[in-house]
Amino acid sequence: MKAIVCVKQVPDTSGKVAVKENGQLDRASMATITNPDDLAALEAALKLKDTTGCEVVVVSMGPPTAESMLRECLARGADRAVLISGREFGGSDTFATSQIIAAGINKIGIDEEDVIFCGRQAIDGDTAQVGPQIAEKLHLPQVTYAAEIEKEGNSLIVKRLLEDGFMRIKVQTPCLITCVKELNEPRYMSVSGIFECFDKEIEILDYPALQDDPLIEVDTIGLKGSPTNVFKSFTPPQKGAGTMLAGDDVANQMASILAKKHLI
Repeated sequence: MKAIVCVKQVPDTSGKVAVKENGQLDRASMATITNPDDLAALEAALKLKDTTGCEVVVVSMGPPTAESMLRECLARGADRAVLISGREFGGSDTFATSQIIAAGINKIGIDEEDVIFCGRQAIDGDTAQVGPQIAEKLHLPQVTYAAEIEKEGNSLIVKRLLEDGFMRIKVQTPCLITCVKELNEPRYMSVSGIFECFDKEIEILDYPALQDDPLIEVDTIGLKGSPTNVFKSFTPPQKGAGTMLAGDDVANQMASILAKKHLI
């Protein structure tokens, strides 16, 4: 049994956001982190490993620099790391990205009891589309927004988070689950894990390694295979300093300020 976890290296939104003159994000000059929802997905896989002894495989599509993130996942307890990387994959939108990652998962192999975990969405794109698209292209059942997961034989009982409550769904494996950050508290890297992660080899899947998969075609990957593109990225203007109100007549002061701004 395998737990395959899709992770993404994203810009650290708490730092400076750099934008090129053409309106695209200058990712090379920004600090990066592991996507927070993906850490929840990794923790879900590691908990499954704790109870079943399954193998945890982390998969990421990105540039060679993403290897550092994958080693952090190994230090947290993952067993294998696979990086899907190639110039042919650059500029992919969610459709093309899901094509490529699905082909990579096909290369790894999916067995009867396997589970694919993804984060709900990435903090850079916020589309929440890649996970469900991977499931569709692999012809797997999927459950999104998982806030609780229990294994029951060859099935999973998933508590799905909704806007106004929860829904419990039983899904047969193999399947794909997208996880919300409320699902768990990701564990820290262990000291021994940090030392050992540098001794583990990261498998690289480039274009030649995946080109024979039916999902990989020139018209379905990279910029050419992306039906949607980001028109422009920009750093939003900073908000002005707030105003502190004190005294016994705070309500009157606030009403006066709002009236001057013609808000009331």
